[in-house]
Amino acid sequence: MNSKVMKRKKSSLSEVKVAVLGAPGVGKTALSVRFLTRRYLGEYDHKSETRYKHEVLVDNDPVLYEILDTCPKDYNDLPSNETINWADGLLLVYSINDRNSFGFVKKIGALISNNDIPVYIVANKNDLVHLRDVSVEEGAILARSLECGFTEVAASEQIAPVAVVFQELCRAVLASRRKSKHSLLERMLGSRTSNLRLYVRGKSDSALPKD
Repeated sequence: MNSKVMKRKKSSLSEVKVAVLGAPGVGKTALSVRFLTRRYLGEYDHKSETRYKHEVLVDNDPVLYEILDTCPKDYNDLPSNETINWADGLLLVYSINDRNSFGFVKKIGALISNNDIPVYIVANKNDLVHLRDVSVEEGAILARSLECGFTEVAASEQIAPVAVVFQELCRAVLASRRKSKHSLLERMLGSRTSNLRLYVRGKSDSALPKD
């Protein structure tokens, strides 16, 4: 492959920062590692935040993910503004057999209610249906209130659905960027058009014949 093609591909690489948020023990690391390596990590001694970088194709375009795997100390340790402002998109994770973890995600939802950041909600451990404590309907209702995507997965058993979660959040981030750029362009063009009209009007006034 020649250098021109390499440079073009590198320059077209989109970078997306994803913060994976949720209560302790819901499987945030398992989901992240499953997406990054396709392997399932059953047990992990998670004592601090971890960042991963991974390049994948989304809709045939290269995307460099930077994933922040957060590590709250307890159910009251909500993400900081610094974490939320760092991210391009938020992946909110709870476990279907842990109602407190669902409540944790609802608190995050209230925290970001006035923020336009793209969000996706994933309910993990849906292989433990016999221990279900949060219904599918409750998850869907929360997603509607936040106007975001929602799905249930089992990181221990499923690979493709986990990848889809990260890809859908990526699409939402890229769509938000395009919308922001379009709005900025419209504002810039609108301002230029307004200035042009003022200039033309002034010029025509000065061109009026004098008495």
